[in-house]
Amino acid sequence: MTGRPRRCRVCGVRPPAMREVPYCFQCWPGGPIAPPPCRKCGSTNDYYTSGLCARCHSHAPGEKSPLWQSPGTLARQTVVVDSCLDCHAWGVTRTYGWLCVGCRSWREKYRHKGVCDTCGNEVALNEGGSCRLCCKTRSLLAQDRDQRPSSISLAEANVFGQQLFFAGMWHREGQGQRPYVKKTIPPNLSLLHPVPYEQLVLLELPRDLKAGLRKGFPPPPDPAREAAWHQFVREHAAAHGWSRTVTERAQRAIRMLLGMQDTPGAAIRASDVLPLSRIRHPVRPVLDVLTVAGMLADDRVPPTERWFQLQITGLPEDIRHELEVWFDIARNGSTTPPRFRPRSDNTVRSQLGYALPIIRAWARTHPSLREIGRDDVLAALPPSGSPRSSTLQGLRSIFRILKARKLTFINPTTRISVPTPDKHVPAPIDLTELRGALNSDDPTRAALAALLAFHAIRIWQLLQLQLADVRDGRLYLPDRIVPLAEPVRARVSAYLDYRQRTWPDTANPHLFIHYRNANTTTPATPWWIRKRLGMIAQAIRQDRILDEAHATGGDVRQLCELFGLSIAGAYRYTSSVDHPGIAEYEQSTKE
Repeated sequence: MTGRPRRCRVCGVRPPAMREVPYCFQCWPGGPIAPPPCRKCGSTNDYYTSGLCARCHSHAPGEKSPLWQSPGTLARQTVVVDSCLDCHAWGVTRTYGWLCVGCRSWREKYRHKGVCDTCGNEVALNEGGSCRLCCKTRSLLAQDRDQRPSSISLAEANVFGQQLFFAGMWHREGQGQRPYVKKTIPPNLSLLHPVPYEQLVLLELPRDLKAGLRKGFPPPPDPAREAAWHQFVREHAAAHGWSRTVTERAQRAIRMLLGMQDTPGAAIRASDVLPLSRIRHPVRPVLDVLTVAGMLADDRVPPTERWFQLQITGLPEDIRHELEVWFDIARNGSTTPPRFRPRSDNTVRSQLGYALPIIRAWARTHPSLREIGRDDVLAALPPSGSPRSSTLQGLRSIFRILKARKLTFINPTTRISVPTPDKHVPAPIDLTELRGALNSDDPTRAALAALLAFHAIRIWQLLQLQLADVRDGRLYLPDRIVPLAEPVRARVSAYLDYRQRTWPDTANPHLFIHYRNANTTTPATPWWIRKRLGMIAQAIRQDRILDEAHATGGDVRQLCELFGLSIAGAYRYTSSVDHPGIAEYEQSTKE
C-alpha cells in the first residue's frame, strides 16, 4: 500500500486485514481468526495489514507515529522495538527503517552491500570489505589496549565474538556535542624564531598571487611550524578581540607566505606581505602578528625617505649627496663629534620644505653648496616675517651639518639674525559648524568636539587618552585633572556606549578608536581626528582659549592653570585683550 491504511469498519481502531477486505482479523465474520504469517519476514506476531507485520509495514506504529491501540478497553500497546538489521543493536523502531543511527550513517557513506570478510553477514561494507560491527569491535579493543585501531587486524579483534549494544547509547540526547579533548601534541611555539641562514635567489621575480588563488598556493614545507603559527595567531587574535573572519584570513595569509618562502623558517619580509592586499587579504593584522612574534624583516622604505628622494630629484649630483648627508644625520643623529640629536620627521620635512626652493634656484648656477656664500643667502631670503625666519632656520640646519662634516668650507648662515616674527592672534571659528559637530548624531564626533570646545584638550592628549583616564566625572591628564562639564559628560558617556556596542572585545586601551585600530593597541592619528570632526581641531582649541582670555580680562595665571599653558603661550592670547586699567584710563580721559 502506498497510502496509510483505512480503519476496520467494525472496531474502527485496527487497519483491515487486506486491502480488499474492510474487516480486521479480530472482527472477521465468524471470527476472530488467526492472522497469517508476515509475507516478508515470516513473523507470526504483530500482524498489521496487507500481509505484513508491524515491523515490515511502512505505516505501522513506530517511535514517532501514532500508537496502535487494541480493541476492547483500547489499552495502548507498546511501540514495536527490535534489533538493528546490520549491527543487531537492540532498541530500533520502524521510524528509521529498523536501523540505528550509526548504521544509517554507515549506509549513507558506504553504498556497496555484500558479505563481510570477517563475520560473513550480508550488510553494507567499507572499502576494505568489512562491516560496521566488526570495525566497532576492533575500535573498542584498541581503546582497551591503548593502541591505534590500525595496529590490530579485524580477524584478531573478532576472533572471540562480537559485543552487541543498545542502540543510541553512544551519544546522550540533549547534551549537544561532547567537548573536544585534545589528544595530539600541542604546537611548539619555540619554532617561531628566524633561522640563522638564508637562501639567496638569483632573480627576484614578482609573484602572481591571483594565479595562486586560481590554482592553489604551495603548502608550507614544515607542518610543525605551520601548526605553531596557527596557534600563535589564534592566541593573538583572542587577546586583541579580533573577529573570526579576520583571524581566519590572517591564518590563511600566513600559510600562503610560509609556502612561498625561499628560506623556510626565515623572517618574513614586509615587502612580501604588502601585496596580499591585491587578493583582499589583511595586511596590517599579519604585520602585527609577525612583529609580535619577532618574525618580521621590515624592509619597507619609510614615507619620509620616499618623500626626500622625490624632492631632490633633478638636482646636481654633488648637491644631492650633500643633502643626503644632512638628511641622514638630521633623522638619525650622530654620536661622533660634533654630535647631533635626531630630529622628528615633521621637523626634517619642514626645514627642507622651506629651504628647498632656494636650493633649487642655486642649483641652476652652482653645482655644489660649497660655492654658496653669505651674500647668496642674504639675497635669497624672503624680505621679512615668518617666511624669512623659517627659511633661515632650514638653511642654517643644512649648512651647520655640512660644515661639521667638512663638506662646505664655511657656514654662510652664521651671524645672520632675523627678528622673531610676531605671533598672530588665532582667528575665530565658524560657530555654526561647531554647533553642528557638538549636536552630531555621530557619538565620536560629538565627544571630540565637546572635549575641544569646553576644555581645549591638546590634540596629542586626545590621541593618548585611555579608558581609565575618564572616571568619576573627571578627565585625568598627565599635567592636570579636569572636571568635565555636564554636556561633555553626556557626550562622552554616549560615545562609550557606542564604543562598547561596536567593539565589545577590543583590547585597545585608548579612548578613541576606529575600525582600523580596534584590532591593535595603537592610538588614532591627527588626520583621523580632523576627518571625523570635519574641521581643524587646533582651531577649536585656540578659539576656546581665546574666549577664556577675553572672559577673564587676560588673566595669564588662570589660562595657565585651566589649560596647562606656559606663560609665553598664554601671552599669545592675552595680547589681544585690553588691560582693565587701560580701559579705565581711556574712559576717564574721555570724560
